[in-house]
Amino acid sequence: MMWRNQTFSSDFILLGTFNYSPTHIFLFSLVMGIFSVAFLGNTVMVLLIYLDTHLHISMYFFLSQLSLMDLMLICTTVPKMAFNYFSGSKSISLAGCGAQIFFSVSLLGAECFLLALMAYDRYVAICHPLRYTIFMNQKLCALMTVASWILGSLDGIIVLVAALSLSYCSSLEIHHFFCDVAALFPLSCTDTSAFERLLFICCVVMLILPVSVIIISYSHVLCAVICMSSSESRHKAFTTCSSHLSVVGLYYGAAMFMYMRPASNHRPDQDKIVSVFYTILTPMLNPLIYSLRNKEVSRGLRKLLRKGKLV
Repeated sequence: MMWRNQTFSSDFILLGTFNYSPTHIFLFSLVMGIFSVAFLGNTVMVLLIYLDTHLHISMYFFLSQLSLMDLMLICTTVPKMAFNYFSGSKSISLAGCGAQIFFSVSLLGAECFLLALMAYDRYVAICHPLRYTIFMNQKLCALMTVASWILGSLDGIIVLVAALSLSYCSSLEIHHFFCDVAALFPLSCTDTSAFERLLFICCVVMLILPVSVIIISYSHVLCAVICMSSSESRHKAFTTCSSHLSVVGLYYGAAMFMYMRPASNHRPDQDKIVSVFYTILTPMLNPLIYSLRNKEVSRGLRKLLRKGKLV
């Protein structure tokens, strides 16, 4: 009854990150700049890979899906934060909070699996180049990508149902800039240990298993690259793989730090800073890293700009 009386009659309050001091105004402007770059960069990547037929191979198909996930993820959190900041309101409805939980968890989970698929794709391309078109045909790539979306959505549904089943009978003030499941623990007046165990199991499936696939794939890739006789081929392989690994390290590192710690170890200010890395910063870095360090993407972008398709 506490839940019904307080949650359904009152909105949650997002305390956010920024106030209106000069320093925070600058930081907020920086975040909005990062959001703009991420939104534009990921939109361009999705359109570019869709329009350029030379990029219709598995590597770029996975990259287009990564950009789409990043685009949806950053639009799940930043616009609401910006609206609250400009309007002076800090409230978010139950439906809005539930939507943020579902989409953020689903997209984070789907991206975890997708990054593992991209690592496997690089393993096949470098270690088994003659059989690449067999192992990574279009149908198989589409099925694996759909599976990533489905598994991520299942994770989002499980976490959402568990989060909404808790009793929130204390203050409804969330010490975060979006409805994150870890930030809801302190608001519950019931024991959250079962939910914490469930969240840990989900993290093992969504984080540890993909990381294991990535480590195994890149271990084989590293051995194959070292054995390459051509320095040009070795440099190209290292460039491609280092781009992927830089994203993986930042993304998985922040996500593991955020969700694989006991609730008692969470600190609101620390959690907000860590969340920025995988919800705002990584979505900006992905298109920049892949476009600036990939000749095919850069060439395709210049070609389409000359034709006026992306103007």
